Amino acid sequence: MAREVSAFYERHPYPPPVDDLEPYRKSWNDERRRADAHLFWPRAPYRDDRTILVVGCGTSQAARHALRWPRAKVLGIDVSSTSIESTERLKRKHGLDNLELLQLPVERAGELGRSFEHIVCTGVLHHLPDPEAGLRALHGVLAPDGAMHLMVYAPYGRAGVYLLQDYCRRLGIGATPQEIKALAQSMQALPPDHPLMPVLRNAPDFGDPAALADALLHPCDRAYSVPQLLQFIEAGGFRFGRWIEQAAYLPQCGVLASVPHHPLLARLAAPEQFAAVELFRGSMIRHSAVVYRDDRPHHAPIDFKGDEWLDYVPIRVPDTIMVQERLPPGAEAVLINRHHTYTDLYLPINSYQKELVDSIDGKKSIGEMVSGNSLRNVARVLFEGLWWYDQVVFDGSRARSGRTA
Repeated sequence: MAREVSAFYERHPYPPPVDDLEPYRKSWNDERRRADAHLFWPRAPYRDDRTILVVGCGTSQAARHALRWPRAKVLGIDVSSTSIESTERLKRKHGLDNLELLQLPVERAGELGRSFEHIVCTGVLHHLPDPEAGLRALHGVLAPDGAMHLMVYAPYGRAGVYLLQDYCRRLGIGATPQEIKALAQSMQALPPDHPLMPVLRNAPDFGDPAALADALLHPCDRAYSVPQLLQFIEAGGFRFGRWIEQAAYLPQCGVLASVPHHPLLARLAAPEQFAAVELFRGSMIRHSAVVYRDDRPHHAPIDFKGDEWLDYVPIRVPDTIMVQERLPPGAEAVLINRHHTYTDLYLPINSYQKELVDSIDGKKSIGEMVSGNSLRNVARVLFEGLWWYDQVVFDGSRARSGRTA
Protein backbone atom coordinates (compact mmCIF):
# COMPACT_ATOMS: atom_id res chain seq x y z
CA MET A 1 0.00 0.00 0.00
CA ALA A 2 2.83 2.41 0.80
CA ARG A 3 4.31 1.84 -2.66
CA GLU A 4 0.86 2.29 -4.20
CA VAL A 5 0.34 5.62 -2.41
CA SER A 6 3.79 6.81 -3.53
CA ALA A 7 3.07 5.80 -7.13
CA PHE A 8 -0.30 7.57 -6.98
CA TYR A 9 1.33 10.89 -6.11
CA GLU A 10 3.97 10.42 -8.79
CA ARG A 11 1.16 10.27 -11.34
CA HIS A 12 -1.12 12.83 -9.66
CA PRO A 13 0.91 15.39 -7.69
CA TYR A 14 -1.32 17.32 -5.32
CA PRO A 15 -2.10 20.09 -4.89
CA PRO A 16 -1.77 21.06 -8.57
CA PRO A 17 1.67 22.63 -9.14
CA VAL A 18 1.94 26.42 -9.31
CA ASP A 19 4.49 28.52 -11.16
CA ASP A 20 4.66 31.62 -8.98
CA LEU A 21 4.26 32.37 -5.26
CA GLU A 22 4.89 36.10 -5.31
CA PRO A 23 1.26 36.96 -4.36
CA TYR A 24 1.59 34.57 -1.42
CA ARG A 25 4.83 36.23 -0.31
CA LYS A 26 3.15 39.65 -0.36
CA SER A 27 0.27 38.39 1.78
CA TRP A 28 2.59 37.77 4.75
CA ASN A 29 3.90 40.62 6.87
CA ASP A 30 5.28 40.89 10.41
CA GLU A 31 1.82 41.35 11.93
CA ARG A 32 0.51 38.19 10.31
CA ARG A 33 3.63 36.21 11.23
CA ARG A 34 3.30 37.31 14.83
CA ALA A 35 -0.34 36.25 14.98
CA ASP A 36 0.55 32.87 13.50
CA ALA A 37 3.39 32.34 15.97
CA HIS A 38 1.26 33.10 19.03
CA LEU A 39 -1.43 30.73 17.82
CA PHE A 40 1.10 27.93 18.45
CA TRP A 41 3.13 29.50 21.28
CA PRO A 42 0.82 31.82 23.23
CA ARG A 43 3.13 31.91 26.26
CA ALA A 44 6.47 32.32 24.47
CA PRO A 45 8.09 35.52 23.22
CA TYR A 46 7.72 35.99 19.48
CA ARG A 47 10.34 34.39 17.27
CA ASP A 48 10.54 34.10 13.49
CA ASP A 49 13.66 31.93 13.19
CA ARG A 50 12.38 28.49 14.20
CA THR A 51 13.27 25.18 12.57
CA ILE A 52 10.29 23.89 10.56
CA LEU A 53 9.55 20.45 9.12
CA VAL A 54 6.83 20.33 6.46
CA VAL A 55 5.68 16.72 6.14
CA GLY A 56 4.17 15.50 2.88
CA CYS A 57 4.99 18.91 1.49
CA GLY A 58 3.41 18.29 -1.90
CA THR A 59 4.10 20.62 -4.78
CA SER A 60 4.39 23.96 -2.94
CA GLN A 61 3.66 23.81 0.81
CA ALA A 62 7.30 23.79 1.93
CA ALA A 63 8.09 26.68 -0.42
CA ARG A 64 5.17 28.63 1.03
CA HIS A 65 6.51 28.18 4.54
CA ALA A 66 9.98 29.24 3.46
CA LEU A 67 8.46 32.39 1.95
CA ARG A 68 6.28 32.94 5.02
CA TRP A 69 9.23 32.62 7.41
CA PRO A 70 12.33 33.97 5.61
CA ARG A 71 14.48 33.75 8.77
CA ALA A 72 13.43 30.16 9.55
CA LYS A 73 15.14 26.97 8.40
CA VAL A 74 12.56 24.88 6.53
CA LEU A 75 12.82 21.24 5.51
CA GLY A 76 10.18 19.70 3.26
CA ILE A 77 9.81 15.93 2.84
CA ASP A 78 7.53 13.97 0.52
CA VAL A 79 7.31 10.48 -0.97
CA SER A 80 6.79 11.88 -4.47
CA SER A 81 9.79 12.87 -6.57
CA THR A 82 7.38 14.76 -8.84
CA SER A 83 6.26 16.94 -5.92
CA ILE A 84 9.83 17.51 -4.76
CA GLU A 85 10.85 18.58 -8.27
CA SER A 86 7.94 21.02 -8.43
CA THR A 87 8.99 22.54 -5.11
CA GLU A 88 12.62 22.70 -6.26
CA ARG A 89 11.52 24.85 -9.18
CA LEU A 90 9.81 27.26 -6.79
CA LYS A 91 12.89 27.27 -4.58
CA ARG A 92 15.08 28.33 -7.51
CA LYS A 93 12.62 30.89 -8.82
CA HIS A 94 12.18 32.64 -5.47
CA GLY A 95 15.72 32.22 -4.17
CA LEU A 96 14.68 30.25 -1.11
CA ASP A 97 18.06 29.62 0.49
CA ASN A 98 16.29 28.72 3.75
CA LEU A 99 14.56 25.71 2.17
CA GLU A 100 15.85 22.13 2.01
CA LEU A 101 13.99 19.27 0.30
CA LEU A 102 14.24 15.50 0.63
CA GLN A 103 12.29 12.60 -0.82
CA LEU A 104 11.41 10.71 2.34
CA PRO A 105 8.23 9.14 3.78
CA VAL A 106 7.00 10.48 7.09
CA GLU A 107 7.43 7.07 8.75
CA ARG A 108 11.20 7.46 8.28
CA ALA A 109 11.45 10.98 9.69
CA GLY A 110 13.73 9.67 12.44
CA GLU A 111 16.41 9.09 9.81
CA LEU A 112 16.80 12.87 9.57
CA GLY A 113 18.67 12.78 12.87
CA ARG A 114 17.39 16.18 13.97
CA SER A 115 14.55 17.80 15.82
CA PHE A 116 12.26 20.63 14.79
CA GLU A 117 10.50 23.35 16.73
CA HIS A 118 7.53 23.39 14.39
CA ILE A 119 6.07 20.53 12.36
CA VAL A 120 3.40 21.04 9.71
CA CYS A 121 1.53 17.81 8.93
CA THR A 122 -1.68 18.60 7.07
CA GLY A 123 -3.49 16.13 4.86
CA VAL A 124 -0.88 13.39 5.29
CA LEU A 125 -1.50 10.88 8.09
CA HIS A 126 -4.98 9.95 6.88
CA HIS A 127 -3.36 8.65 3.67
CA LEU A 128 -0.86 6.35 5.38
CA PRO A 129 -1.32 2.59 5.65
CA ASP A 130 -0.19 2.93 9.29
CA PRO A 131 -1.04 6.44 10.56
CA GLU A 132 0.09 5.52 14.08
CA ALA A 133 3.60 4.80 12.80
CA GLY A 134 3.68 8.17 11.08
CA LEU A 135 2.57 10.00 14.21
CA ARG A 136 5.13 8.19 16.37
CA ALA A 137 7.86 9.17 13.91
CA LEU A 138 6.84 12.81 14.20
CA HIS A 139 6.89 12.59 17.98
CA GLY A 140 10.51 11.53 17.71
CA VAL A 141 11.55 14.62 15.73
CA LEU A 142 9.45 17.30 17.45
CA ALA A 143 11.51 19.31 19.93
CA PRO A 144 10.31 19.05 23.56
CA ASP A 145 8.96 22.60 23.50
CA GLY A 146 7.82 22.40 19.86
CA ALA A 147 4.35 22.59 18.34
CA MET A 148 2.74 20.69 15.50
CA HIS A 149 -0.04 21.71 13.14
CA LEU A 150 -1.98 18.51 12.48
CA MET A 151 -4.86 18.21 10.01
CA VAL A 152 -6.81 15.07 9.16
CA TYR A 153 -10.09 14.39 7.40
CA ALA A 154 -13.36 14.37 9.36
CA PRO A 155 -15.99 11.73 8.51
CA TYR A 156 -19.42 13.36 8.54
CA GLY A 157 -18.87 16.21 6.10
CA ARG A 158 -17.09 13.80 3.75
CA ALA A 159 -19.90 11.23 3.65
CA GLY A 160 -20.55 12.03 -0.02
CA VAL A 161 -16.86 11.59 -0.82
CA TYR A 162 -16.86 8.12 0.70
CA LEU A 163 -20.02 7.17 -1.19
CA LEU A 164 -18.34 8.09 -4.48
CA GLN A 165 -15.11 6.34 -3.49
CA ASP A 166 -17.08 3.13 -2.95
CA TYR A 167 -18.91 3.69 -6.24
CA CYS A 168 -15.57 4.00 -8.07
CA ARG A 169 -14.19 0.87 -6.41
CA ARG A 170 -17.25 -1.18 -7.37
CA LEU A 171 -16.94 -0.09 -11.00
CA GLY A 172 -13.18 -0.63 -11.08
CA ILE A 173 -12.52 2.99 -12.04
CA GLY A 174 -8.81 3.74 -12.18
CA ALA A 175 -6.85 6.97 -12.23
CA THR A 176 -5.88 7.22 -15.89
CA PRO A 177 -6.57 10.59 -17.57
CA GLN A 178 -9.41 9.04 -19.59
CA GLU A 179 -11.03 7.49 -16.51
CA ILE A 180 -10.75 10.74 -14.52
CA LYS A 181 -12.34 12.68 -17.40
CA ALA A 182 -15.20 10.17 -17.61
CA LEU A 183 -15.68 10.38 -13.83
CA ALA A 184 -15.87 14.18 -13.93
CA GLN A 185 -18.46 14.00 -16.71
CA SER A 186 -20.50 11.40 -14.83
CA MET A 187 -20.52 13.50 -11.67
CA GLN A 188 -22.40 16.23 -13.52
CA ALA A 189 -25.41 13.91 -13.43
CA LEU A 190 -25.38 13.49 -9.64
CA PRO A 191 -28.74 14.19 -7.98
CA PRO A 192 -28.90 17.72 -6.52
CA ASP A 193 -29.44 16.30 -3.03
CA HIS A 194 -26.49 13.87 -3.18
CA PRO A 195 -24.33 14.20 -0.02
CA LEU A 196 -21.34 15.11 -2.22
CA MET A 197 -22.97 18.29 -3.53
CA PRO A 198 -22.07 20.55 -0.54
CA VAL A 199 -18.43 19.50 -0.92
CA LEU A 200 -18.49 20.26 -4.65
CA ARG A 201 -19.95 23.72 -4.00
CA ASN A 202 -17.30 24.57 -1.41
CA ALA A 203 -14.26 23.00 -3.11
CA PRO A 204 -13.49 24.88 -6.33
CA ASP A 205 -10.39 22.78 -7.04
CA PHE A 206 -12.58 19.70 -7.57
CA GLY A 207 -12.55 20.64 -11.24
CA ASP A 208 -8.83 19.87 -11.41
CA PRO A 209 -8.05 16.24 -12.41
CA ALA A 210 -5.43 15.86 -9.66
CA ALA A 211 -7.86 17.15 -7.03
CA LEU A 212 -10.58 14.83 -8.26
CA ALA A 213 -8.21 11.86 -8.18
CA ASP A 214 -6.97 12.78 -4.70
CA ALA A 215 -10.52 12.95 -3.34
CA LEU A 216 -12.21 10.01 -5.03
CA LEU A 217 -9.53 7.63 -6.32
CA HIS A 218 -6.88 7.68 -3.61
CA PRO A 219 -5.81 4.15 -2.67
CA CYS A 220 -5.67 4.92 1.06
CA ASP A 221 -8.04 7.34 2.78
CA ARG A 222 -9.54 7.44 6.26
CA ALA A 223 -11.21 9.99 8.49
CA TYR A 224 -11.31 10.73 12.22
CA SER A 225 -14.21 11.89 14.34
CA VAL A 226 -13.33 14.20 17.23
CA PRO A 227 -13.14 11.35 19.80
CA GLN A 228 -11.09 9.22 17.40
CA LEU A 229 -8.70 12.08 16.70
CA LEU A 230 -8.19 12.93 20.38
CA GLN A 231 -7.51 9.26 21.11
CA PHE A 232 -5.13 9.09 18.12
CA ILE A 233 -3.23 12.15 19.37
CA GLU A 234 -2.91 10.77 22.89
CA ALA A 235 -1.80 7.32 21.71
CA GLY A 236 0.93 8.97 19.63
CA GLY A 237 2.47 10.64 22.68
CA PHE A 238 0.94 14.07 22.11
CA ARG A 239 -1.55 16.24 23.90
CA PHE A 240 -4.20 18.42 22.33
CA GLY A 241 -3.56 22.17 22.47
CA ARG A 242 -6.41 23.86 20.60
CA TRP A 243 -8.26 23.85 17.31
CA ILE A 244 -6.73 26.10 14.67
CA GLU A 245 -10.17 27.71 14.29
CA GLN A 246 -11.92 26.87 17.50
CA ALA A 247 -15.25 28.72 17.31
CA ALA A 248 -16.91 25.95 15.28
CA TYR A 249 -16.23 23.47 18.13
CA LEU A 250 -17.36 25.62 21.07
CA PRO A 251 -20.95 25.48 22.40
CA GLN A 252 -20.66 29.09 23.58
CA CYS A 253 -20.22 30.31 20.00
CA GLY A 254 -22.86 30.91 17.36
CA VAL A 255 -26.33 29.43 17.38
CA LEU A 256 -25.48 26.80 20.01
CA ALA A 257 -25.12 29.53 22.64
CA SER A 258 -28.90 30.09 22.56
CA VAL A 259 -30.40 26.63 21.93
CA PRO A 260 -32.32 24.90 24.76
CA HIS A 261 -29.56 22.27 24.98
CA HIS A 262 -26.85 24.82 25.76
CA PRO A 263 -26.91 24.22 29.55
CA LEU A 264 -26.43 20.50 28.92
CA LEU A 265 -23.53 21.16 26.55
CA ALA A 266 -21.93 23.57 29.01
CA ARG A 267 -21.80 20.87 31.71
CA LEU A 268 -19.67 18.57 29.57
CA ALA A 269 -15.89 18.37 29.75
CA ALA A 270 -14.18 20.08 26.81
CA PRO A 271 -13.50 16.88 24.78
CA GLU A 272 -17.15 15.84 25.09
CA GLN A 273 -18.25 19.34 24.08
CA PHE A 274 -16.11 19.15 20.95
CA ALA A 275 -17.55 15.73 20.09
CA ALA A 276 -21.16 16.84 20.64
CA VAL A 277 -20.73 20.01 18.59
CA GLU A 278 -19.20 18.03 15.72
CA LEU A 279 -22.32 15.85 15.69
CA PHE A 280 -24.63 18.87 15.87
CA ARG A 281 -22.93 20.70 13.02
CA GLY A 282 -22.68 17.50 10.99
CA SER A 283 -20.71 18.86 8.03
CA MET A 284 -17.09 19.29 9.15
CA ILE A 285 -14.80 17.91 6.44
CA ARG A 286 -11.50 18.20 8.33
CA HIS A 287 -10.07 18.73 11.80
CA SER A 288 -7.10 21.05 12.17
CA ALA A 289 -5.39 21.27 15.56
CA VAL A 290 -2.34 22.46 17.46
CA VAL A 291 -0.73 19.58 19.35
CA TYR A 292 2.27 19.30 21.66
CA ARG A 293 4.38 16.45 22.99
CA ASP A 294 2.80 15.04 26.12
CA ASP A 295 6.13 15.45 27.95
CA ARG A 296 6.38 19.11 26.97
CA PRO A 297 7.34 21.47 29.80
CA HIS A 298 4.12 22.73 31.32
CA HIS A 299 2.72 25.97 30.01
CA ALA A 300 -0.54 27.30 31.41
CA PRO A 301 -3.30 27.55 28.79
CA ILE A 302 -4.93 30.81 27.86
CA ASP A 303 -7.76 31.43 30.30
CA PHE A 304 -9.60 34.24 32.03
CA LYS A 305 -10.16 32.71 35.46
CA GLY A 306 -7.66 34.77 37.41
CA ASP A 307 -6.13 38.13 36.61
CA GLU A 308 -3.28 37.08 34.30
CA TRP A 309 -5.42 37.98 31.31
CA LEU A 310 -4.79 41.66 32.04
CA ASP A 311 -1.18 41.06 30.95
CA TYR A 312 -2.16 39.40 27.67
CA VAL A 313 -1.32 41.40 24.56
CA PRO A 314 -4.12 40.88 22.02
CA ILE A 315 -3.05 40.44 18.40
CA ARG A 316 -5.60 40.59 15.63
CA VAL A 317 -6.06 37.55 13.44
CA PRO A 318 -5.50 38.97 9.92
CA ASP A 319 -8.47 37.24 8.27
CA THR A 320 -11.05 38.95 10.46
CA ILE A 321 -13.29 41.81 9.41
CA MET A 322 -15.58 44.30 11.10
CA VAL A 323 -19.00 44.76 9.49
CA GLN A 324 -21.06 47.88 10.23
CA GLU A 325 -24.06 47.36 7.96
CA ARG A 326 -27.38 45.53 8.57
CA LEU A 327 -26.52 45.03 12.24
CA PRO A 328 -28.48 43.22 14.95
CA PRO A 329 -30.35 45.50 17.40
CA GLY A 330 -27.99 47.18 19.86
CA ALA A 331 -24.83 46.30 17.94
CA GLU A 332 -22.32 48.88 16.83
CA ALA A 333 -20.53 46.34 14.64
CA VAL A 334 -20.22 42.63 13.94
CA LEU A 335 -16.91 40.75 13.85
CA ILE A 336 -16.42 37.86 11.40
CA ASN A 337 -13.51 35.54 10.71
CA ARG A 338 -13.56 34.99 6.95
CA HIS A 339 -12.13 31.49 7.32
CA HIS A 340 -15.17 30.27 9.23
CA THR A 341 -17.49 28.18 7.08
CA TYR A 342 -20.51 28.43 9.40
CA THR A 343 -22.52 31.62 8.97
CA ASP A 344 -23.70 31.72 12.61
CA LEU A 345 -20.17 32.36 13.87
CA TYR A 346 -20.25 36.15 14.14
CA LEU A 347 -19.70 38.32 17.22
CA PRO A 348 -21.83 41.47 17.73
CA ILE A 349 -20.16 44.22 19.79
CA ASN A 350 -21.50 47.44 21.32
CA SER A 351 -19.98 50.90 21.11
CA TYR A 352 -17.64 50.54 24.11
CA GLN A 353 -16.50 47.11 22.95
CA LYS A 354 -15.83 48.56 19.51
CA GLU A 355 -13.60 51.22 21.08
CA LEU A 356 -11.56 48.49 22.74
CA VAL A 357 -11.32 46.47 19.53
CA ASP A 358 -10.24 49.57 17.63
CA SER A 359 -7.49 50.16 20.20
CA ILE A 360 -5.84 46.77 19.66
CA ASP A 361 -2.38 47.51 18.27
CA GLY A 362 -0.45 44.33 19.11
CA LYS A 363 1.65 46.22 21.67
CA LYS A 364 -0.58 47.21 24.57
CA SER A 365 -1.76 44.63 27.08
CA ILE A 366 -5.44 44.41 27.97
CA GLY A 367 -4.67 46.02 31.32
CA GLU A 368 -3.06 48.98 29.56
CA MET A 369 -6.13 49.34 27.36
CA VAL A 370 -8.67 49.31 30.19
CA SER A 371 -8.88 52.11 32.71
CA GLY A 372 -10.74 51.60 35.97
CA ASN A 373 -11.73 48.45 37.82
CA SER A 374 -15.40 48.93 36.91
CA LEU A 375 -14.67 48.22 33.25
CA ARG A 376 -12.49 45.16 33.77
CA ASN A 377 -15.35 42.70 33.81
CA VAL A 378 -16.64 44.20 30.55
CA ALA A 379 -13.17 43.80 29.06
CA ARG A 380 -12.88 40.24 30.34
CA VAL A 381 -16.12 39.24 28.60
CA LEU A 382 -15.10 40.97 25.37
CA PHE A 383 -11.56 39.59 25.07
CA GLU A 384 -12.56 36.09 26.04
CA GLY A 385 -15.23 36.30 23.33
CA LEU A 386 -12.72 37.60 20.80
CA TRP A 387 -10.51 34.62 21.60
CA TRP A 388 -13.36 32.10 21.39
CA TYR A 389 -14.44 33.51 18.02
CA ASP A 390 -10.93 33.42 16.52
CA GLN A 391 -10.71 37.18 16.30
CA VAL A 392 -7.48 37.48 18.28
CA VAL A 393 -4.61 35.44 19.63
CA PHE A 394 -2.64 36.50 22.68
CA ASP A 395 0.97 37.13 23.48
CA GLY A 396 0.97 35.85 27.05
CA SER A 397 4.73 35.90 27.49
CA ARG A 398 4.46 38.89 29.84
CA ALA A 399 1.70 37.41 31.99
CA ARG A 400 2.55 37.27 35.67
CA SER A 401 1.36 34.23 37.62
CA GLY A 402 -0.64 35.19 40.68
CA ARG A 403 -1.11 38.72 39.40
CA THR A 404 -3.34 40.90 41.55
CA ALA A 405 -5.81 43.20 39.86
